[in-house]
Order: sequence, then structure tokens, then C-alpha cells
Amino acid sequence: WKATVHPEQLARIMVEREFGDSGISVVIEERMSGPEVSVLAFCDGATVVLMPPARDHKRIGEGDTGPNTGGMGAFAPAPDVPQTLLDDVKANVLQPIVDRMRARGTPYVGVLYAGLMLTPQGMRVLEFNCRFGDPETQVILPLLDSDLVDVMLACVEGSLDRATVSWRAGTAATVVLAAPGYPGAYPKGSPIEGLAAVGADVTVFHAGATLCDGAPVTSGGRVL
Repeated sequence: WKATVHPEQLARIMVEREFGDSGISVVIEERMSGPEVSVLAFCDGATVVLMPPARDHKRIGEGDTGPNTGGMGAFAPAPDVPQTLLDDVKANVLQPIVDRMRARGTPYVGVLYAGLMLTPQGMRVLEFNCRFGDPETQVILPLLDSDLVDVMLACVEGSLDRATVSWRAGTAATVVLAAPGYPGAYPKGSPIEGLAAVGADVTVFHAGATLCDGAPVTSGGRVL
């Protein structure tokens, strides 16, 4: 593979210390290309139950342009992820992890998140997270038809193999409203208006928001 290293980016990280002490050293990795997909699963230490595949968007600008961010939106289910691929993810990515952790005497209970890339050479694992994903969760959980508390209890009690985890038909999409300047420096304390005009088929999730004298204002980069 061919590596591409941008000196100006290394200078920002290692010389200007844009990310503080975390930029003391860097790792140069193979670059993979292809669509990404997030596959989350409920786990009770033995059983793995997949959630609908989701895809988020990292770049700040329209048309997939600008700096990478923590996520500017997502949709689920991803239409280019067939059931055969999900079966592959469960059998060869998520279930082996859970089986190995149980065999070690450290069973994993909770949500296991696999970040995948669909490359021309096949599926590749980018990362694992031991949590729900943001912003994927905002499009996955609205599709859950079962009671989330019941599913969580089944995970804790080790009875996920006997639980019913059902999903609604249809799709969900989320759009992140960000403060100006994000993911760089951005102002805080800006008033948030228009919440009363949101339609009944839309849910507003507050992220970087807080109350000031009873009115909502921005307090972070990804606001709503």
C-alpha cells in the first residue's frame, strides 16, 4: 500500500500541539477506502443480538467536505448492508469477541459497537466501542419496537437468548446542528430558537445545550 503523509498536519499535531500532549507521538497506518458502517449489538456475555446497521457522516461541510468531526448525522438501516453481510459480522466479528471474553472469565455485558469499512478487499474492522455510538444511537433506538428496559434487563440477567428484540419497519435519519466554527473553536451561550416549531414526527436530542435563565443556549460544538 502507498502511504500519504501531510507535513502540515504533522506540524499542527506535533509542533503546534493542536491536541496537547496526545500529539507527542503519532502512528501512521494503512489507509482503507470504502463506505463505513456501524453495527451495534446487545450482549449478555454469551448471546449477541444485532441492531440495524447505521452509517454516520463525519465531515462538517455539505457534499462530504471539510474537516472530520465526531459526526454530523446518521441514518439507519444502511441500505447497502444485506442480511448476508450482517450474518458475517455476527459470526466472524462480534460473536467471537464475546465468546473469547467469556472463555477468559471476563464476560462482556452491554452494547458492543463494531465500526466497519466495506473495502474492495472485503469487510475490515476499524474499531470497537464498549457503548452506544453517537450519533448512530439517535437513529437506531427510535426503530426499536421492544422495550429498551426489557432488553437491558435480559442482558444483565443473561437471558438475551430468550428475549424478544423486535424492530419497526422504516428508516430514521438525524441531522446534527453545530455551533459556528466547529470542530475548531466555537462560541458558547448562543440562544437556541425554533424548538416549539418542531413537528410531531421529529425528536430533538439535546447534546451541547444547557439552560440559561430558563432558556436553552449552546454549551458545546454539536448542539442538537
